[in-house]
Amino acid sequence: MLDIKLLREKPELVKRNCKHRLYDENLVDEILGLDKLWRELKGEDDELRADRNRVSIQVNEAKKHKKNLESLIERAKQINQKLAKNEHQERELRQKIDELLATLPNIVDKSVPIGDASKNKEIFKFGKIPKFKFKIKDHADLLEGLDILDTKKASEIAGSRFYYLKNQLVKLNLAIINFALDFLNQKKFTLIQPPFMIRRDALSAALPLGAFEEMIYKIENEDLYLIGTAEHALNAYYMNETIPQSKLPVRFAGISPCFRKEAGSHGKDTKGIFRTHQFEKIEQFVFCKPKDSWKEFDFLLNNSKEMLKQLGIPFRFVILSSLDMGRVATKTIDFEGWFPSQKGYRELGSCSNCLDYQARRGNIKFQDNTELKLVHTLNNTAIATERMIACIVENNQTSKGDIKIPKCLWKYTGFKEISSGQKKANEKKTKKGKRKK
Repeated sequence: MLDIKLLREKPELVKRNCKHRLYDENLVDEILGLDKLWRELKGEDDELRADRNRVSIQVNEAKKHKKNLESLIERAKQINQKLAKNEHQERELRQKIDELLATLPNIVDKSVPIGDASKNKEIFKFGKIPKFKFKIKDHADLLEGLDILDTKKASEIAGSRFYYLKNQLVKLNLAIINFALDFLNQKKFTLIQPPFMIRRDALSAALPLGAFEEMIYKIENEDLYLIGTAEHALNAYYMNETIPQSKLPVRFAGISPCFRKEAGSHGKDTKGIFRTHQFEKIEQFVFCKPKDSWKEFDFLLNNSKEMLKQLGIPFRFVILSSLDMGRVATKTIDFEGWFPSQKGYRELGSCSNCLDYQARRGNIKFQDNTELKLVHTLNNTAIATERMIACIVENNQTSKGDIKIPKCLWKYTGFKEISSGQKKANEKKTKKGKRKK
């Protein structure tokens, strides 16, 4: 949430930012109009309280000298009635102002391209695009051909965009998770597994209220929502708290399943496990002092760069334009992996600096000498495992339909490839299990 002081002091900056993000500029004037009324009421209330104090002194003096108190008591009553009415209006105005403020997007950083997705800017590229001398398959055909992915059966019991991972694919998924957690543990992150459901007030500290219905699943008849990413629960860890300055920066590596409606993406990536309603993700999340937030941003980006290099997939970093980024971040850089079947780069994750936008919503502060200040928050997708699996599989396929495993994962998987020979072994295990029953 933006600071109301910014609107008061630099309304044109906020209006220009709304324009860059296609938000209604008139909202700024509406908020400022309400804010003016609120400040006038607050000023009037301060005067009423001062007047009440004067009357209280006069009442005490009158009592001492045994004077008639009727007019003073009536005056005190009128002041209290007026004050109660004003305070009620003041609270209603404050609530309305905060609700409208929460809908305004964060201020776009100066380095962000202005415009739609066509203005996104590539800033880094790594790896050679693989050349295949055979007809390649997409990840879904490869994995289902090896009988280690079943989306058909999942769709029968849960609907589209769900899946069963089987045998070696389960191990590969866990291998990617453990690889990322070990990497971040060595970087001194606190490993943390958060609640998978959180209350509305905790969620609203991380995510604009309007995005709830579009993105998040709600638990029926309860004030609980399934998290769309560990970021939501990690951001709420210090909600309404003051973090000791000596602890900053706080760096969390969150591991959790993620649940997304994927509203607005109907017909896109319906095949396989690239875009699903449920997936696992390791999230880098940081609370830091404002002066350190861009240093932390670079730190998180470099971590992603190192991990992607070790996994050996071709990838690039792209600065998102003002219309292609979420409203919470001031700047977002996507990392995109190469997908041979699509002959293009697709998003694997992103890194965002939110400045004090989430901290103001969540009331998260630190003590700077005698002053309480808002922290800055940053988030970064270390690895979203199902998308990473899809990317690894496509880039490491062989003419036989086998899949080579990146070397950095060998110690976690216990195997260096997934082959059609293993498929036959898996089928034998299944048949043997059925016979025993």
